[in-house]
Amino acid sequence: MIGTCMHALEVNFDGLVGPTHNYAGLSYGNVASLNNAASFSNPQEAVLQGLEKMKAMHDKGLTQGVFAPHARPDLNVLRRLGFTGNDSQVIHKAFKADPILLRACYSASAMWTANAATVSPSPDTLDGKVHFTSANLNNKFHRSLEPAITTRLLKAMFNNDSYFAHHTHLPDQGFFGDEGAANHTRLCDSHGEQGLEMFVFGASAFNSQLPKPAKFPARQTLEASEAICRLHNLKESSQILLQQNPDVIDQGVFHNDVIAVGNANVLLCHQQAFLNQQDALQEIRDAYTGSKQLYIIEVPTDKVSISDAVSSYLFNSQLVSLDDGSMLLVAPQECQRNSAVNAYIEEMILADNPVNQVQFFDLRQSMQNGGGPACLRLRVALNEQELAAVNPEVILTDTKYTQLCDWAKRNYRDKLGASDFADSALLTESYQALDELTQLLNLGSVYDFQLEG
Repeated sequence: MIGTCMHALEVNFDGLVGPTHNYAGLSYGNVASLNNAASFSNPQEAVLQGLEKMKAMHDKGLTQGVFAPHARPDLNVLRRLGFTGNDSQVIHKAFKADPILLRACYSASAMWTANAATVSPSPDTLDGKVHFTSANLNNKFHRSLEPAITTRLLKAMFNNDSYFAHHTHLPDQGFFGDEGAANHTRLCDSHGEQGLEMFVFGASAFNSQLPKPAKFPARQTLEASEAICRLHNLKESSQILLQQNPDVIDQGVFHNDVIAVGNANVLLCHQQAFLNQQDALQEIRDAYTGSKQLYIIEVPTDKVSISDAVSSYLFNSQLVSLDDGSMLLVAPQECQRNSAVNAYIEEMILADNPVNQVQFFDLRQSMQNGGGPACLRLRVALNEQELAAVNPEVILTDTKYTQLCDWAKRNYRDKLGASDFADSALLTESYQALDELTQLLNLGSVYDFQLEG
C-alpha cells in the first residue's frame, strides 16, 4: 500500500557541478555571487568538492543520490534571441554582441538542486504519492532556463507513476515566482510519518498589505507556495505558510535556507528569520502534530549577526539524521573560520538538542557563487517501496563515486575565465561529458542536443 508509515529515509540528491561552472555575478541579491563576479573558476575542483561531500555522507551510512547538471551553453535560447548560424557562429556572435548574456547561457547554476523543485513525501499527500514540481526560477534569467530540463531529469530518476507524480512548473511570471525547496522545510517525527511542510515566501504578488523587501527582490511569492500545496494534494494538517523577514532579504538572505534549516523534529533558525518571529514560531509549534518533542533552536543576533550568517552560510548547512537518533550538521569551512559562528556551533552541539556533531567541508567553488551544502542537495523522503522504484544508477555507491571522479577528471577544465566562453570547443567538451554521464546514470536522452541529434 502506497503512503503507509513503513520505514522511510531521506535521500539527499546532490547536484553535480557542470563543466561550465563560472563566476559571472548573475544573481542580484546573492552577496557572494556579486562579490566574486569575473573571478576565474575551476570546474574540475568544484565537481570534485561536491563529490567528496556526497561520498562522506555515503560513508556515514546515508543513502546519497546524484543529480545530473544541465547542458550549457543553452544554444536554443541564444537562437530565440536572434543569434544565427551553426553552433560555433552562434557562440562567437553572442560573445561579440553581449558577453554577459553568453555567460548567463553558460551558467552551471543547476548545480544548486535545492532550487530544482519542491518535493512532498507520500505521508503528507492525499493520494499517497511523492509529488515533484520543478521551480520556475523566473526571477533570474540564467535560472529561468532550467525548469523543463529539470523536469526531464526528475522523470528519468523517479520514473514510476505508481509512486511518483510530476507537475509542470508554475507559470513563468513574477506573480508565481517559485524557487523550489530552498524555501521549503519539512518537520516530522520520522521521515515515514506525516509531517508539517513549511512554505516560506518573501512577498505576496496580489496582497499589497503584506510587507516587501525594499532593496533586493523577494523571489518566492505567497501565491506560488499556495499553488504548490494544491498541486501536491497536501493534507491541510501538513502545510503551513510563513513569511520571511523582509529586512533580512535586503541584507542578502535571498532564500529561506540562508536563514533557517529544518530536519525531522529540529528547526534551526536565526532570531530574525521570519516576519513577526515569535508569532511565526508559535504557529509552527501549534501546527506540529508529531508525538516527539519539537526542538526550535533560535540563534540570537547578539551571537551570530545577519552579516555573519550570510558570509558563513551557517543556515545553509545540512541537518541529517544518523542511525543512533542524533543529528549531524554538515557545514561549509567558512563556518569554522568565522569565530562567532564556530563558537555558536560548539555551544549548540553541547546543548540539549539532537544536533551533537558537526563536519566541515571545503566547498569554496560553490560558496564563492553563493551556494553552500544545503543549496547543493534536493531532499526526497522515500519509503522502501518508493526507494526501490528510483533509478538505481543515480544512487551513489563506492563504484559510482570512483566512476564519477574519473569522468570529471577526464572531462572538466581546471580553469575558466571570461575569454574561454568564446571557444566553441568548450561546448563540444561539455556536451560530450554530459552524453557520457547520461549513460553512466542511465538517464536516457534528456538533453536537447541528444533529442535533436
